[in-house]
Amino acid sequence: MSNLLEDLKDSAAAAFFALLIFGPFIGLRLSDNDAGNLGIATRPEALALAVIAVFAARLLILTWGRHRPAKIATGLGAQVQKTGKFIAPALLVFAVVMPLLPGLPNAYIDLGVLIMTYVMLGWGLNIVVGLAGLLDLGYVAFYAVGAYSFALISTTFGLGFWECLPIAGILAAFWGMCLGFPVLRLRGDYLAIVTLAFGEIIRLVITNWVSLTGGPNGLLGMPEPTLFGLRFSMAGGPGTFAGFFGITPAPWQRDAFLYYVILGLALLTNWVTLRLRKQPLGRAWEALREDEIACRSLGINVRNTKLTAFAIGAFFGGFAGCFFSARQGFISPDSFTFIESATVLAIVVLGGAGSQLGVVLAACVMIGVPQMLQSLQIYRMLIFGIALVLIMIVRPRGFISTRRPTVLLGKKPVAIGAELRAEGRG
Repeated sequence: MSNLLEDLKDSAAAAFFALLIFGPFIGLRLSDNDAGNLGIATRPEALALAVIAVFAARLLILTWGRHRPAKIATGLGAQVQKTGKFIAPALLVFAVVMPLLPGLPNAYIDLGVLIMTYVMLGWGLNIVVGLAGLLDLGYVAFYAVGAYSFALISTTFGLGFWECLPIAGILAAFWGMCLGFPVLRLRGDYLAIVTLAFGEIIRLVITNWVSLTGGPNGLLGMPEPTLFGLRFSMAGGPGTFAGFFGITPAPWQRDAFLYYVILGLALLTNWVTLRLRKQPLGRAWEALREDEIACRSLGINVRNTKLTAFAIGAFFGGFAGCFFSARQGFISPDSFTFIESATVLAIVVLGGAGSQLGVVLAACVMIGVPQMLQSLQIYRMLIFGIALVLIMIVRPRGFISTRRPTVLLGKKPVAIGAELRAEGRG
């Protein structure tokens, strides 16, 4: 009975604050009077419904939290891990054949390119946040470094996409190490603030260094990726993909090629991450994530471990930025704001920190669902926000919150639940 009273008090407090917040936005609206002047009209029914909805939702959340089975997270996470053996190959097969489906509109291929770009960014940030446990809010800075590196090098020296791709990754990794040195002794919120500031510094530099980056006007004229020197042009002719194979040029050819390029880059990121995770460096990342003091006591070089996490994560962020610049043909500082870092971090957290499959599922939800709900106009973000809140209530540690140890002493693998990871056993 006491728990019920506490829940009712908490729900009433939430409803009171909802009344204060929603009052000006829902309870009032502009209207025209008979004289043609603007006036203020009230909507008490809509405001009452909103407050009641908040009260009921808060009470339902508290009731769910009290009566939720203690092992539901572990059990559900273990089931996801088991089905992941089949989901991952199925998603890979679908990703490979998707652009080749007959009658598929180009808009879906473009959406696939956008999703795969964020999957690659999520996998890159997952190295820093999921494996090494370093909260990075400025990941968009490396995305911008890769994009502007390709734009400047290609337009200045006449190099193509494939020549600039490793250069952009190396330059982004260099700036990742530059970020890593000043934050070696920082953890948690302080590390997040510094990385956030680093991302804003990079954005301000590319905005104000007009002579180099073009400032707010951005840069354009970057070359697109080619297939062994063959360009994808609607004009056809010699030196083009359609001209070489003797086929009619079509827009889907370019879109499909760009899709397979970003798919290959994303799979490369995934393969490198999985390989590194099984190496001593990957185990050092996981040890650092669980307990830095214990990590030092075992003789692990914490400095090198952090720097490699920042550098490798930034390296793949530079790859994604290089591809983004080549695909768009135009870049400006507006493409590299904090909201991009927040979106990529939300993908990692929603999917489950450290989970590769979880990042893919979260990217499909975070990027694909809003695009699919375009027809709902103003209500799509409301529906999307409510769905995210419900997901985080049911799965507070992400879609896949369990982990399998990198090294096993026994023959039977055991999934480690989220509640044990908090105690340093995962």
